[in-house]
Amino acid sequence: MPFLSEIFQHFLPETILAVGVMALLLIGAWRGDKGFALVDELAVALLGLAIISIVLSVKPDRSVFDGAFMDDAFARFMKVLSLGAALVSILLSVDYLRRAGLEKFEYPILIILSTLGMMLLISADNLIAFYLGLELMSLALYVMAAFAREDGRSSEAGLKYFVLGALSSGMMLYGASLLYGFAGTVAFSGIANAVSASAPIGVVFGLVFVMAGLAFKMSAAPFHMWTPDVYEGAPTPVTAFFASAAKAAAVAVTVRIVITAFPGADQQWRQIIVFLAIASTLLGSFAAIGQTNIKRLMAYSSIGHMGFALIGLAAGNEIGIRGVAIYLAIYLVMTLGAFAAILAMRVDGKSVENISDLAGLSRTNGLMAFFLAMLMFSLAGIPPLAGFFAKYYVLLAAVDAGLYPLAVVGVLASAVAAFYYLRVVKIMYFDEPAPNFDPSPLAVRAVLALSTISLLVFWIYPTPVMDAASVAAKSLF
Repeated sequence: MPFLSEIFQHFLPETILAVGVMALLLIGAWRGDKGFALVDELAVALLGLAIISIVLSVKPDRSVFDGAFMDDAFARFMKVLSLGAALVSILLSVDYLRRAGLEKFEYPILIILSTLGMMLLISADNLIAFYLGLELMSLALYVMAAFAREDGRSSEAGLKYFVLGALSSGMMLYGASLLYGFAGTVAFSGIANAVSASAPIGVVFGLVFVMAGLAFKMSAAPFHMWTPDVYEGAPTPVTAFFASAAKAAAVAVTVRIVITAFPGADQQWRQIIVFLAIASTLLGSFAAIGQTNIKRLMAYSSIGHMGFALIGLAAGNEIGIRGVAIYLAIYLVMTLGAFAAILAMRVDGKSVENISDLAGLSRTNGLMAFFLAMLMFSLAGIPPLAGFFAKYYVLLAAVDAGLYPLAVVGVLASAVAAFYYLRVVKIMYFDEPAPNFDPSPLAVRAVLALSTISLLVFWIYPTPVMDAASVAAKSLF
């Protein structure tokens, strides 16, 4: 019994979501679509309870379930980010779903199921747990992308994401089979022991396939091809969930795999990470310049930001992982704030997505224009906003590791990306006003305001995030 209680203690947040989602399914089946509001509120409560169970827990790092599940500070940090992003995504979706006639009780249940998959993925400590968590996360995301079944763009987004996601899963399975064949074990620690001296060519091939599959999930170039179309076609709250929680989980498991399973093959995986980082930062910077749809612009922006997160990972040391953790925390706040602003873009009851629809916003809605301008400045990395410090810490890690060319590419890409972020600000403050936006719901305005305030005050009081990121990074080494 003490053994079972200890396992339950380390698996408590996942237990809360797993038991809760079954209860939500029963409520939804009983009440039908009339139960949407109740299921939605209970889903928010479940996510909040899971966050509290992580934040208030005081326990040592431990691997449970025969080495399949690792509960350490890094996992807890990333889980809080994913859970928080999922909670905010649900809050942002309520008014949108009501206006679109999509008040289906399945929506919050899909978010809970996907988030449960993310949590299992973040804590995965062997290849089997890794794949199970990944598929639980992805299967729910495929359905969510096509949730607006009457909308051709949404159906197309779901189909594209499903087909390319299946391809990436196949690549990862092939890579995992190669790793198992050459290492003789599925455990990350066992793989690390098997390749401690040198990495056989089969292990290198397996690593390449696994990293390619993970790059799909992170939407890192050149495996980004699904991102702009899916971001544009999927319902906007779903896109916000894709861009925040799903990316945090994908980066987290990538960090865990390369650091814990391949410490002896650091030269091999660092080449892959450096290539992905350079390709993502450059493509995210240049491809977004000609975009006129703000959701497509955010898609390319997210590709560029994944490149910056990978710059920190390329360092391969504690400073680099701390930089990645800080970057993801700030990136999630910026992204959720930006999508709150996109959800507020409604004219005569209809959502608008063109950047030109923001013209003259400073004269029609000065407060929203200010909040969105601060978010754009932060995404561009302009001091003293939090986005500057996010890029500073990953670039500092790259310089500390001697990766000077990578740091230079990051700085240049950031300078190019600043153009399209500042163009949005210019349109809001200097162009002739477009039609006024409709009044926004309270949840959207609250997320927009709180995210902007968080970015403004980070440089004054960064201690909680910095300390938590440092503890998380230490737990991997």
